[in-house]
Amino acid sequence: MSWKAVGRLRASREPASRNRREAARELADPFSHPSTRALLRAALAEDVGHGDVTTQATVPPGLAGKARLVARERAIVAGLPLVALVYAELGDEASAPKVGLLAADGDRTARGTALAEIAGPVATILTGERVMLNLVQHLSAVATLTRRFVDAAAGTRAQIVDTRKTLPGLRLLEKYAVRVGGGRNHRFALDDGVLIKDNHIAFAGGVRCAIERARERVPHTLRVEVECETLAQVREALEAGADAILLDNMSPKQVAAACRTIAGRALIEVSGGVKLENVRRLAESGADLISVGAITHSAPAIDIGLDVAV
Repeated sequence: MSWKAVGRLRASREPASRNRREAARELADPFSHPSTRALLRAALAEDVGHGDVTTQATVPPGLAGKARLVARERAIVAGLPLVALVYAELGDEASAPKVGLLAADGDRTARGTALAEIAGPVATILTGERVMLNLVQHLSAVATLTRRFVDAAAGTRAQIVDTRKTLPGLRLLEKYAVRVGGGRNHRFALDDGVLIKDNHIAFAGGVRCAIERARERVPHTLRVEVECETLAQVREALEAGADAILLDNMSPKQVAAACRTIAGRALIEVSGGVKLENVRRLAESGADLISVGAITHSAPAIDIGLDVAV
């Protein structure tokens, strides 16, 4: 992609007048971001097509009713504001179902916990059900799995962070769910910072060359981080003045050795092969950050259903 094309992409993603403070606020609240509204419209168009033929054939016109969103397993809930946003897309202010939240994002739910009550036209409630459930189930899954990693590393200096391994179109929401689960966010996009990975190193001609080229070309305000697979690369990165070092696919023993070598001269991130079974040992090895792609790309959906309220 040319830089001109990148510029057009950025222009379509954010208004030219928007400053960094406004951008940060929108990222912190993904529910007000234009991309979320676009996502909901696309998801409903995909699911509803030309109309919900089953509901139209079975539900009497004009019938009103109530339903409840219910957690069917223990979880950290996330994405509840999307319930009202989904139904707002299916009707105007007067006709859209009314949503009352009975829980808040970040709550620990037990099996049977009522999360929200939805009242209004039954046809609309049923038509929006699947899209709404898909999103809340997925974001709750991200928050829940993140919390499990956070709890596993509790008491150490290490913080759990996400990656760019997110589902296309869902990044802002997934990264929000990570925060709900107690994790922190890594880069939101490629323009957020310099992270030199193995392919960059290969094409640049080595760790030192890659870092030096980055220093020559990016503002001093951007941190330069480099991925290292060996202690030799760690030493080279330190000598070249890296601000942060990502230890890729290292064992806890190797991470400990690398941390001793770095000795506070750079921020230490651990990534690759991180699982619930080994995250504690990696955290105790001295890392500052542990990035886990699984919390966004492999979180199993939480069982949340929509039940008729009698």
